[in-house]
Amino acid sequence: MSNCILIVHNYYQYAGGEDSVVAAEQALLGSKNQDVRLLSISNDSLKGFGAKIKSVHGTVYSHCAGQWIKRELTKKKPDLTHFHNTFPLISPAAYYAAKTAGVPVVQTLHNYRLLCPNALFYRDKGVCEDCLGKTPPWPGVLRGCYRGSRAATAVVAAMLTVHRFLRTWTRMVDVYIALTEFSRRKFFEGGLPADKIVVKPNFVHPDPGPGDHHGGYALFVGRLAPEKGLETLLKAWEKLGGRIPLKIAGDGPLASLVAEAAERLPGVQWLGRRSKDEVLRLMKDATVLLFPSVSYEGFPMTIAEAYATGLPALSSRLGAMVEIVCDGRTGLHFRPGDPEDLAAKVEWAWTHPRQMAEMEQEARREYEAKYTAERNYEMLMDIYQLAVRRHRGERV
Repeated sequence: MSNCILIVHNYYQYAGGEDSVVAAEQALLGSKNQDVRLLSISNDSLKGFGAKIKSVHGTVYSHCAGQWIKRELTKKKPDLTHFHNTFPLISPAAYYAAKTAGVPVVQTLHNYRLLCPNALFYRDKGVCEDCLGKTPPWPGVLRGCYRGSRAATAVVAAMLTVHRFLRTWTRMVDVYIALTEFSRRKFFEGGLPADKIVVKPNFVHPDPGPGDHHGGYALFVGRLAPEKGLETLLKAWEKLGGRIPLKIAGDGPLASLVAEAAERLPGVQWLGRRSKDEVLRLMKDATVLLFPSVSYEGFPMTIAEAYATGLPALSSRLGAMVEIVCDGRTGLHFRPGDPEDLAAKVEWAWTHPRQMAEMEQEARREYEAKYTAERNYEMLMDIYQLAVRRHRGERV
């Protein structure tokens, strides 16, 4: 396939993994001489009360965004549109514009927004599926699960309800990309047609190469947020009593908690936000990556990056991590939210250097088998071809 591909993305106010994936896929397609173009909008435009009120009405169906997409489709004449995030400014109106223009639609499912108002299946320090399969998703509204606001959650719930009723998710998208088999099953449970969902993980490019992992420390990289399991991590280090060094790279709403722990707990160092190159250097020196998330996750890029450097991961036995981290081969699992089990697994890693060296090799092999740019490009082209055939009504 060598045609015009239009990538459409609504950037968040705070850069995240989805934004990185968009940039990586655009660069990958460009490197293969594909005619790829990016059409984007940013939530930075939501500053101010008037803009926020306007966005409330547009979240369900933005006529303005729909007309904008329609004009761009007419001007650029793409052979396929690949949507990453349409929430909240672009809205599902974009799918209708593509359908009217006769352009096939691919949608990557980076999170669980189509099933859960807060997109995470997370509430009160743990997994919550109370809205799964419910139309409208009233439990989320009752609890104000989106941004802690019942009013804001009601807007998201209205968007989900209206488009389930209109069968937008079934009729207007030709192929969905789930990032894991776990995610695919959840979306099928939530009502998306199973035959439209394919699995393609994210990838790491360029290849950073393996490290020597002689730094003698454990590493956490990520947003300092409750769902990432920071409380579990810090409690585990209290139990370890400073015997094993821990470096934490990242920033977020729990920054003050991490800063206090770094002052109080021996061996704990908070590095703040670091660039991708700095993170990769830390990974090349670290003994193990810690991923104590207490939510399902989509596809943790941190784990794929760790594998690319040959770094094993110690993760919660939960959601996507069960699939991505092979217990005893590319890392270890521990019980979600259990600091004692996490501390025990960290101690095991420090007292079994031969087994950890074998895991380093297996982690690197896992990257080479599943998460390279070349492998991902092949999968992406197959998905695009499938979307075109589905759009034409061909049997697949």
